[in-house]
Amino acid sequence: MLYKFLVAVLLGITVMSSTGCLIPMYSGDTGRRDKQLIYNSENFRLIHDEWERLWLLDQPSHMTPYRTHGGII
Repeated sequence: MLYKFLVAVLLGITVMSSTGCLIPMYSGDTGRRDKQLIYNSENFRLIHDEWERLWLLDQPSHMTPYRTHGGII
């Protein structure tokens, strides 16, 4: 009984002290991992474009690019 408890505690400590997830998210192969990281970063990069499209911030501006006087010169 005490042996099982000690094993469980030691396993818990090693699991808690490890960094990251127990199941690796990316492949161990460097070529495949590079492709996965590129695809993942591209998806995160597109979030900004989707947000602008959702809030209609990507519409063209109808304001003049230069200041106008508005009065009679």
